[in-house]
Amino acid sequence: MTSRTPTGWRKSSRSGQQTNCVEVGRLGPGAAVRDTKDRAAGYVAVDGDRWNEFLLAVKTGRFLR
Repeated sequence: MTSRTPTGWRKSSRSGQQTNCVEVGRLGPGAAVRDTKDRAAGYVAVDGDRWNEFLLAVKTGRFLR
């Protein structure tokens, strides 16, 4: 069974001391994303395939058109 509670929340090390950013948590094979300023508002869940597509797009710049 896949966990439906995100674990291991973290933000990018490039964020430094900024509080105006997002955090990513592990959610089964996918990910959960939340706003650091309003963690109580919940999170957006993304399945593993979509999360990998997103990461590839960011790393390669494919999202820029």
